[in-house]
Amino acid sequence: MTAFELSRPRLLPLYLEPTPTEAFVRQMVALTELTGNSVEWLPPARLGELVPSSASAIVIPDMSGLAYRMLADFQRVDRPILVITSEFGTVSMWDWEIRDFLRRRGVDTIAPTSGQEFDDICRALAVREQLPAARMLAYLDDLGAGKQPDIFKRFYWWEDQCVSDMQRAFGVTIERRSFRALAARAASVSEQRVLDTQARVQPHVPMVGLTGRARAEALRLYLALNDELDETPGVIAAGINCLNESATSPTTPCLAWNLLFEERGLIWGCEADLTSMMTKYLAYSSLRVPVIMTNLYPFLMGDAALKHERIPYFPAMPEPQNHLLVAHCGFLGVVPQSFSTEWTLRPRVLEIVDPNANAIDARIAEGATTILKLTSSMDSITVTPAVLTNYAQYENSDCLNGAVLRVEDGYRFVEGLPSHHAVLATGDIIRRLEVVSAVLGLTVQRI
Repeated sequence: MTAFELSRPRLLPLYLEPTPTEAFVRQMVALTELTGNSVEWLPPARLGELVPSSASAIVIPDMSGLAYRMLADFQRVDRPILVITSEFGTVSMWDWEIRDFLRRRGVDTIAPTSGQEFDDICRALAVREQLPAARMLAYLDDLGAGKQPDIFKRFYWWEDQCVSDMQRAFGVTIERRSFRALAARAASVSEQRVLDTQARVQPHVPMVGLTGRARAEALRLYLALNDELDETPGVIAAGINCLNESATSPTTPCLAWNLLFEERGLIWGCEADLTSMMTKYLAYSSLRVPVIMTNLYPFLMGDAALKHERIPYFPAMPEPQNHLLVAHCGFLGVVPQSFSTEWTLRPRVLEIVDPNANAIDARIAEGATTILKLTSSMDSITVTPAVLTNYAQYENSDCLNGAVLRVEDGYRFVEGLPSHHAVLATGDIIRRLEVVSAVLGLTVQRI
């Protein structure tokens, strides 16, 4: 089965003149051909008429000077207003004056500058409409009372307020389930199912150093999660309090998250981090870019970061204050195979988890990278342009293969961070995020 599939957004074209002009009709033909089956076009209406509740957004395919005299009609529109006035799916340069006029009088419009941005907007509209019917699962029992409670008791994503804020902001349903019950379900998976699944996945999933039991336990948890997803409609993301409550299970969900993303498109959340899950879902579903979550260790944090990763020093880099090491559970983090340049499943690194647990040793593409994270207010997302310069390895540490990133201003970066957990997206996607942010109900804060 696939994950929760996006529906087509419903776009309402509006004309300004008393009747559609030839230019309006010509542009609608071009837009209909351009979008194909990715959107549903509603019958055109005139600006000022009642916008049907079924419309995801309105589209202005053709502008004219009438816009200056129809300000009040624009101000009454309660949907995103897309200005797409060229046959290429972008705004026409001649409409910048009208957009500026409207903007300075309280009417924001969204104007893509490329066909890709138009596609992003359409997906983001679908994401926004699907979220109220979507569900996120968080498997946990003891919250911050398990392993390393002095660390885990601090995290906002486990607070009831975080759940209520996220549900209010996005309409999504967040369901907490028992990790113990999931572990029991995994333990009951038959040996034959494990053997059949291993025969199916092992030729395509590199595994090195794992014992037979470790592979079996990883597959049991995958099968238990897969069964729960089959039974629960509308799940877009799931996470497990796998470190803090590691005594609950003889394995970790790293392999399971990889398989469930590749097979179902399920977004995953290490440590049941809801804000990371939502960040990844919004970015991946809207932009279709590789995203992972990991831990940030800015060089500026010095011994506090070094001690936590059990490493003696940071890599020698020019301008070390503008660099950070990123690592999670011994390696870069949970990276799906399709997002990776190198990928191997290995035995666990962290002593906090069971000796039979697994971890993913993988790399993503070097070069332009965006660091992003939804903030606790649920109305903004922080973004930082970065460059993944290289990878760093430390023997006998909790960072056997981490990545080194360079940011513009390390001090400003540390001061503006919303969390030690962050999402890495391959490429510079800040402009694309800015374009879809209005559709998603977010502001973008660059740090």
